[in-house]
Amino acid sequence: MSALTQTSFNFPGQQGVYHGKVRDVYHLDGRLVMVATDRISAFDVILPEGIPYKGQVLNQIAAQFLDATADICPNWKLATPDPMVTVGLVCEGFPVEMIVRGYLCGSAWRAYKSGVREICGVRLPEGMKENEKFPTPIITPTTKAEIGEHDEDISKEEILARGLATPEEYALLEKYTLALFQRGTEIAAQRGLILVDTKYEFGKHNGEIYLMDEIHTPDSSRYFYAEGYEERLAKGEPQKQLSKEFVREWLLSNGFQVHGAADQKVPEMTPEVVKSISDRYIELYEHITGTTFEPAPADNVLARIEQNVTEYLTK
Repeated sequence: MSALTQTSFNFPGQQGVYHGKVRDVYHLDGRLVMVATDRISAFDVILPEGIPYKGQVLNQIAAQFLDATADICPNWKLATPDPMVTVGLVCEGFPVEMIVRGYLCGSAWRAYKSGVREICGVRLPEGMKENEKFPTPIITPTTKAEIGEHDEDISKEEILARGLATPEEYALLEKYTLALFQRGTEIAAQRGLILVDTKYEFGKHNGEIYLMDEIHTPDSSRYFYAEGYEERLAKGEPQKQLSKEFVREWLLSNGFQVHGAADQKVPEMTPEVVKSISDRYIELYEHITGTTFEPAPADNVLARIEQNVTEYLTK
């Protein structure tokens, strides 16, 4: 298996390119060509090895959920000319990520266990257990960090005070966030999964708020298996989950420090580790879509993408 970790396309009408943590975004006049590479990041660090088929998994799950939620709010997607590519509208993004949590786990649990009872201005109930469901989903936004920097928690009040969104805009962001999470929860339940938490990014296009980027993928979301959830919770056992959390846990168990030095060494990613991560991404794809994953031809991925996107742009 080979992984696509770098791109340097020159598409018709291309005006520039931005290489993000995992996606390469090519700017055209009024449109974006977003290539989901096989790079993988955790704790805001890009790991040294790519994960075969990860880009295809993320792109195809996101495309399916963008289509399945288009009645809730407008989104940026125009087309998916290649399994690893989405073409969409240019939006001016809000500099915050809307994180919504239905359950107490991950970084929120780590904070809660240390005694924290308020996250992003939201009060948390006393006496909760790890992986327990909140009475109602909570929104805990973060700032949108540049590469190499960490996202920072931010409250609704801070967002408004800093002018990152108007009160009217933020009210709509909250409304869309909760509605999208509810739809994602319903779809996950049909597949025997629990949508635990996720993040959404929004921007403005022609003065209207649009949903941007990927949604409900294992990079932006956490899923539990519904079967056995209650039993594991009652026994205080770890939940069986499908998300990128297992990558974070692998890093931490191998000596990686969340807030360590910027140049700290990432543990060795052996072929076995890489394959296990790839298998987990494919597993989530098949669970959340209810369909068998069909790997795209991988003999010359760069040429395939260039041909498919160029044909779409010039048709």
